[in-house]
Amino acid sequence: MKKVFLLLFIPFTFSMVFSQDMKKIEDDFNNQIKNGKIPYGNNPAAGKYYDIRGFKMYCETYGQGQPVLIIHGNGGSINNFIYQIPYFSEKYKVIIADSRAQGKSKDDGDSLSYEMMADDYAALLSTLKIDSAFVIGWSDGGINGLLLTIRHPEKVKKLAITGANLVPDTTAVPKEVWDMVTPSYTLLKNKSDKNNEEKNNFKLMRLLVEQPHIPLSDLNKITIPTLVIGGDHDVIWPKHTLLIYQNIPNADLWILPNSGHSTPIVYRDDFNKNVDNFFSTPYRKISGEGRFF
Repeated sequence: MKKVFLLLFIPFTFSMVFSQDMKKIEDDFNNQIKNGKIPYGNNPAAGKYYDIRGFKMYCETYGQGQPVLIIHGNGGSINNFIYQIPYFSEKYKVIIADSRAQGKSKDDGDSLSYEMMADDYAALLSTLKIDSAFVIGWSDGGINGLLLTIRHPEKVKKLAITGANLVPDTTAVPKEVWDMVTPSYTLLKNKSDKNNEEKNNFKLMRLLVEQPHIPLSDLNKITIPTLVIGGDHDVIWPKHTLLIYQNIPNADLWILPNSGHSTPIVYRDDFNKNVDNFFSTPYRKISGEGRFF
């Protein structure tokens, strides 16, 4: 079961990409995390705990300028963005936290939902006295970004999400992915004597298997410019990523070739530059004759 947990809870898995180049990218990323030289996620100079809605949320901030909030995926943490933090902190104020019940943000409660986490991030921005921010969300962080925008629209200037889904079923996630997830979920669900780590892992697995449930009508309410991103071999069907794009009024779509779920790593340079460009330039509404340019 440990192998399955590693697959589920480390959002930089490259299970769908087999080229030698991709293996090198994966090894380079993992080696940087393991060698202890990367400060992100464990930086006393940049990090602080904040009392947020009943738990202590660990957050680090870097740089100056317009605020950019970055949200990690299921079971992830701040250090998943070792390629984004240094880039964006050159011209923005980067705010990046460990989500509830993940990383250093411990939470002993039994329940966990994407709506709770979206509200956590809204409260974090208010605590930091930030009226609104650009938001980047990866995987579950993308779901949190959508819900943050839906539930607290005043908090988000522009939104960039990659690898998000609206529903927990095979219309969004390929069956082969479900087949990897559900045995471990069922095993933990039926275990009556879970230790603390297993209880926390089960909360996170329930998110994957039972949530989210975001109606298209809620996407229609998002009026801010939104960049919807996915890999062409993502754990989210490209057609589902397209569905999200089609139901946000002011959205752009970017599907990356030869990429699984880890677009911020596999395409880190392009990802950073294109998201930065999306944030820093006015949104262009294309219609009529504009479709020819």
